[in-house]
Amino acid sequence: MPRPERQLAENHLIELLPRADRVRLLALCEPIHLVLSEVLCEPGKPTRHVYFPTEGFISLVTLVLSHPGLEVGMVGREGMVGAQLALGVATSPLRALVQGSGAALRVGTKAFRAELARSTALQRSMNRYLYVLMAQLATSAACLRFHMIGPRLARWLLMTHDRAHAETFHVTQEFLAYMLGVRRVGITAAAGALQRSGLIEYTRGEITVLDRSGLEAAACSCYASDRQNYAGLL
Repeated sequence: MPRPERQLAENHLIELLPRADRVRLLALCEPIHLVLSEVLCEPGKPTRHVYFPTEGFISLVTLVLSHPGLEVGMVGREGMVGAQLALGVATSPLRALVQGSGAALRVGTKAFRAELARSTALQRSMNRYLYVLMAQLATSAACLRFHMIGPRLARWLLMTHDRAHAETFHVTQEFLAYMLGVRRVGITAAAGALQRSGLIEYTRGEITVLDRSGLEAAACSCYASDRQNYAGLL
């Protein structure tokens, strides 16, 4: 299926590939629409597809028996879901949950593995991206243990703002509590403080970022660390 030239830049990992490798991978891609709250993969289940978001974005959630899930990573057009296939592992350790609806490119597992075997550039890109994911997971673990709800919420809003590509996005307090692993009352207090500081506006599940630089100052150091890791490797 012919694809417009502009699509080459819609996912950064694909954009980084040399032209011949990029064209081959795009020829395998199926354009799809990510639906809000759709589960793309579950822990321990065979990976049927890999996903390269171009507009939508996805939460990576770890599950613990008898407890709600906790977000430990986020994927937008800078990355992909299914990178563990580069390690020869057919299952994911995390649930992939669509957090922001939008377009993505999807490739079947068999076809992606074949292209991995053929393209050293794709292998190199996957290896670097896997390191970025490992660093993001490690940062999230430390963030959960050592940082207060307010700075963690500011970090999460910045990560979402980066991937939503819009000043306003929809998110409920229930979802924020679920993603950050805290009680809703803690989210209410933290979001209220950010709003009183003029950094965000929060009305009926709609968050608008009013002061990006102020939000960055309010966030914990984990946000800047994630960005530096990505920029240094990819």
